[in-house]
Amino acid sequence: MTSLGVVFRPQLPPERLRAYARLAQDSGLDELWLWEDCFLAGGVSAAAAALAWTERLRVGIGLLPVPLRNVAVTAMETAALHRMFPGRASVVVGHGVQDWMGQVGARAASPLTLLGEHLDALRALLRGEKLTVQGRYVTLDGVALDWPPPRPAPVLAGATGPRTLRLSGAKADGTLLTCATSPDGVREARRLIEEGRAAAGRAQPHRVVVYLLAATGAGAAERVRADLAAEHAGPGAGVAGDAAAVAEAVRRLADAGADTVVLQPTSGEPDPEGFVRFAAEQVLPLVRR
Repeated sequence: MTSLGVVFRPQLPPERLRAYARLAQDSGLDELWLWEDCFLAGGVSAAAAALAWTERLRVGIGLLPVPLRNVAVTAMETAALHRMFPGRASVVVGHGVQDWMGQVGARAASPLTLLGEHLDALRALLRGEKLTVQGRYVTLDGVALDWPPPRPAPVLAGATGPRTLRLSGAKADGTLLTCATSPDGVREARRLIEEGRAAAGRAQPHRVVVYLLAATGAGAAERVRADLAAEHAGPGAGVAGDAAAVAEAVRRLADAGADTVVLQPTSGEPDPEGFVRFAAEQVLPLVRR
């Protein structure tokens, strides 16, 4: 069964997160996803707070930009989330927006190499291994977590281009796709992920999470068009309309290979909490029918 979640956009002030997370849980949604966008909000701090304020809600961070983070810090924070809130946290790492990385002096000459080294080291540390690594970007000397997760802690990668999608298949436990992804784009992403998995000899399940830009009510179509244009999205991405239209868009992504669909409100959403209620009370029953 496809999981359904919503995004808390970091353009909202952090102090609104508590009520938003509680509403997402109490209304019956499966997941809440947060962004670490520069320079709005920290992903780990927000996720920890949302997890602490709820009891059942799964919380995803999509995504942590690896140029900003030493892999040992990423591993420590990920392990802490999994130990404190078992089975409820999803951590995604990725390239980050390159212009933002340049603003803070962290832009990598080879983002693909950096992401691959980070994924290898992060997953090994979370397995409790002691690492000595001398890579192009990742350097560790006898590093091991004192408190690794007691159970496997999946690590997802954010990916768009073919090389990163193959890398995610080879080195990550799942993939996060942006709201610019159509159902055909999900199918193509699954194909490229499978190429990476086959090349690496990996057989375990690979979770695919897809953001779906959605809006309802007055001005919905215009808001979706504006946001998709900013994302340079092709045809077939996003949805505007009533609950039936949004649920059908969710089903199309699920049929294309999405395990989790996360409804992303538009940047101009006039009622973020109302969007959560719409997703839970009107869309979710149609998806589950």
